[in-house]
Amino acid sequence: MYSLLIAEDEEKLRFIVKEFFVKRGFEVWEAADGEEAVHLAEKRDFDLILLDVMMPNMDGFEACRKIRGKKDVPILFLTARTAEEDQLRGFQLEADDYVIKPFSLPVLHARVCALLKRRKGAETGSELRAEGILVNLETREVQVDGQPVSMPPRVYNLLVYLMRNQNRILTRQQILDQVWGEDIFCYDRVVDTTIKKLRHALGDRAGCIRTIVKVGYKFQEEKYE
Repeated sequence: MYSLLIAEDEEKLRFIVKEFFVKRGFEVWEAADGEEAVHLAEKRDFDLILLDVMMPNMDGFEACRKIRGKKDVPILFLTARTAEEDQLRGFQLEADDYVIKPFSLPVLHARVCALLKRRKGAETGSELRAEGILVNLETREVQVDGQPVSMPPRVYNLLVYLMRNQNRILTRQQILDQVWGEDIFCYDRVVDTTIKKLRHALGDRAGCIRTIVKVGYKFQEEKYE
């Protein structure tokens, strides 16, 4: 049984979404605002969190930032805001998906299941190794030159994708499709921003992430130059 947290200040919508997912075997918890969502996320481990953007006391963006600082959990935004800047802000905060209101409950369910499936898939296998970099795919732990390195979920998923395709040139669109998902629309500059975060996390090993001008990126160990 998957555990789901729904943070939505509109009580009727929150009830409808909860009942829909409960009937499909989910364990569902509720929060009426961002502060309550952060409090619950700190106390419990959820498989996925649905966050409304516009909530009293603390909006979804701030709640996402606080949760991301402590928990590695898929986050999907629910919002009536369609502005590009709002969507980019959500992805920059490491949100995993964005659903615009009004939405279809079956479509929301499909998005949730897709996120859970991608998360489960990312956690199979054992290890990835490259020069000075070790990724444990079961625990999602990363070590660089023997030292543990903390990464937000999206940055971690990007590293795994690049390492699994070592020495292959990957376009920004390929990276978007595989790391963000084909059903999510966002601009390729989001890839560039996340690459910067990954390079920062890798420190002295950042040279493994190569920029292919006007194309994309590839992972290549420095000793093979």
